[in-house]
Amino acid sequence: MQVLVTGATGFVGSALTQALVDEGHEVRAMTRHPEGYEGPGTPVAGDMSDEISLREALEGVEGAYYLIHSLSSKDFEKEDAAGATAFSAAAAAQGVGRIVYLGGLGEESDDLSPHLRSRREVESLLGSDGVPVTVLRAAIVVGHGGISWEMTRQLVDRLPLLAAPPWAKTRTQPIALRDAVTYLVGVLDHPEARGRVFEIGGADVVTYEDMLVRAAKVQEGKDVALVSVPLPANGLVDAAVATASSYGLAALTEVDADTAKNLIESMTSEVVVSDHSISEVVELAPMGYDEMVREALDARLREGEGV
Repeated sequence: MQVLVTGATGFVGSALTQALVDEGHEVRAMTRHPEGYEGPGTPVAGDMSDEISLREALEGVEGAYYLIHSLSSKDFEKEDAAGATAFSAAAAAQGVGRIVYLGGLGEESDDLSPHLRSRREVESLLGSDGVPVTVLRAAIVVGHGGISWEMTRQLVDRLPLLAAPPWAKTRTQPIALRDAVTYLVGVLDHPEARGRVFEIGGADVVTYEDMLVRAAKVQEGKDVALVSVPLPANGLVDAAVATASSYGLAALTEVDADTAKNLIESMTSEVVVSDHSISEVVELAPMGYDEMVREALDARLREGEGV
């Protein structure tokens, strides 16, 4: 198939682009700076704020992957909505057969964070002009270079003692980058995936505390000291903790404060797979958390960055 990947230089996008090329697809890697692109596929110019450039990038494309998120911006909800709206219109104008979107897990009945709420809005906006959208909803994607994973890795690497706020006991179901990419590739031209929403996750359901403790065990070969911090449950306290935590994470890791805050706010929502219908479309036994941590660390070593 002739396929376009937006966000082709990103964490998931770069791995997906390579996987699609390996599967024999003709892949266009959309970037704002195609002259400097050195990854797999053919670079094409495209900017989410310029619908004309999107139409040019999508000309002749049969399927398109939408992997755009603006978490580092204070106005990410507005920017993501505008980008999805423009992409929907451009895809419809060019007769694209299917859009595949990587969204976020979370029950609709929950009080979703702005981050997860924005993911839901993008889902609907991408299909607003009639192009069928296949959505894969995931929690944290664990792999070398992923923002959420890098937060975890750097924290357990740099702190001998971790203080865990109440939301650290929230359950989540992380997925390995390799498994997420397998699902993304698998739904591209599968007739039963057209226009459907799927939930994807790894083999283990864990809390954020579990993730830190187990990552430290795999990464450092030792137990990490983790202290729970009891705090009253109310909106003001939650907001203050999220703000303080975001600045703390920005100081301790390479993640900027706005991105950290947007991610932390999402950690109050349980994100666990409840619908396993993806197994009817893509046959895969996803790996467990410890295995995905080892794979992420091995990838880091292969790139010469050390553990």
